[in-house]
Amino acid sequence: MKHLTMEFLSDLLVGSQYDIGGHIMLIWGQVKMLLVVPFVRIFMYINLVMSIMLFTEKVYMAIVVAGNKLFGKKPEERYKWEPFEDDIELGNSVYPLVLVQVPMFNEREVYQLSIGAACGLSWPSDRIVIQVLDDSTDPLVKGMVEMECQSWKSKGVNIHYQVRDNRKGYKAGALKEGLKHEYAKQCEYVVIFDADFQPEPDFLMQTIPFLHHNAELGLVQARWKFGTAGVWRMAALDEAGGWKDRTTVEDMDLAVRATLKGWKFLYIGTLMVKNELPSVLKAYRYQQHRWSCGPANLFRKMFIETMRNKRVTWWKKFYVLYSFFFVRKIVAHIVTFTLYCVVIPLTVLVPEVEIPSWGTIYIPTVITLLNAVGTPRSFYLVVFWVLFENVMSMHRTKATFIGLLETQRVNEWVVTEKQGDASKAKAAAQQRQSRFKIGNRILMLELCVGIVIFGCACYDLAYGKYHYYIYLYLQAIAFLTMGFGYIGTQVSSS
Repeated sequence: MKHLTMEFLSDLLVGSQYDIGGHIMLIWGQVKMLLVVPFVRIFMYINLVMSIMLFTEKVYMAIVVAGNKLFGKKPEERYKWEPFEDDIELGNSVYPLVLVQVPMFNEREVYQLSIGAACGLSWPSDRIVIQVLDDSTDPLVKGMVEMECQSWKSKGVNIHYQVRDNRKGYKAGALKEGLKHEYAKQCEYVVIFDADFQPEPDFLMQTIPFLHHNAELGLVQARWKFGTAGVWRMAALDEAGGWKDRTTVEDMDLAVRATLKGWKFLYIGTLMVKNELPSVLKAYRYQQHRWSCGPANLFRKMFIETMRNKRVTWWKKFYVLYSFFFVRKIVAHIVTFTLYCVVIPLTVLVPEVEIPSWGTIYIPTVITLLNAVGTPRSFYLVVFWVLFENVMSMHRTKATFIGLLETQRVNEWVVTEKQGDASKAKAAAQQRQSRFKIGNRILMLELCVGIVIFGCACYDLAYGKYHYYIYLYLQAIAFLTMGFGYIGTQVSSS
């Protein structure tokens, strides 16, 4: 009798467990079909639309660039350019008065290089003013920068060392404050070089004549060896409203406002200015946060202002708001992360949603090739570049939403640390000091995303039908490698 009772209870419990498990699976199946699958499908369609927008923009820009390369005129052919000629009667007055601004913040490693490069520009000494705008908080660095300025002043250079009692507005605030001095107001043109910029001596000789002989030009922009540097017409800067500190991309803000005032810009791709890339991942992340958050926030601030503008055509308004801001500065960041790092892993777990092959293969391939064609010498790194950019897109997406929603970190400005000629030695020393402090290098967000993608790759290998696992494994490795701090480090060869 006892044996029969135990057997009955055992069967009852097993049956109950089976029924509970079955009910859970039934409920999950219904929830999945009613909520999860539609959500993933809608999310996929949104990303595909953004992908098409980005694809169209990339193809359009590629056609424009190719057409300009093949049939476009050189800057000297499009605009009048004549070198300044010395005049015995007029003397150096034939040369316009130029202000060179060099904003700084605790630039211990590069202040001598940047000040020396600015003071070494080929221009009559009585027609150029060098202005070092030092916002340094380190008294030792401030003292060294001031001594460097005094050293150049003793050599006959017209250089001014300017400090202020606060850092309001960061770099934009410093540049704005610098233009308030009487000697600055007398200048016709102003050049801005960040602390890591090292222009060639003939920089002004190559750029100022374009502005001097073409009244419609407000800015002549050169090419960084890793970016851009420019010369502003003071009248264009003033008409556009001057420097504003409302975003962390003060130069973009000024350029857009000047565009809406009708000023034209000239880009000289053959004129390059040396500067420094971020030497460590932490600095690069801060820089990318600023460069993603700032444009998104500027888009929010300038949308109504641009729509109400009556001085430019509707086509230019469309270009500024849609192409320049929305697609390039917002859509590009978001779709790179959400499509390749969220939607694809999701469809592995929700196989009812299938991404069209043109969305996962053809469009990404064309976009990648169009991006890579600009640097053909680095084409062999394209796979690593794609994986790295997908990881960085997570931070750019977060920064973009911070800018759009104008949250607390919207105006966060962490100055990118420069290391100058000491970069390799300093990076190696930092590496030796932190070799056993792996906790300082851990990036939890990258690790968590990497683990999730790795799990999706394993599931796809075992049960999936779309065969995304090769890509997912590579992307997971990229996230995990960065998460463990093995990107942007320099290992000593000894």
